[in-house]
Amino acid sequence: MTQVSARNDYFRMFRSYPDVVHVDELREMLGGIGRTTAYALLKSGRIESVKIGRVYLIPKINVIRFLYESEK
Repeated sequence: MTQVSARNDYFRMFRSYPDVVHVDELREMLGGIGRTTAYALLKSGRIESVKIGRVYLIPKINVIRFLYESEK
């Protein structure tokens, strides 16, 4: 699969999600990972996010970037 094709596949796969997702949506997008794992990915910076108060806001593009780079 080419790089462009892989990235486009992710965009199509997640088109029903909003541009900014919350932790529960992130968990769904990553195949139902656990809450602890999701927070570990966010706290480590492996998936870039913005934390406002106690809420993580995760741009969908950052989830796609994480998956795309994990394939390499």
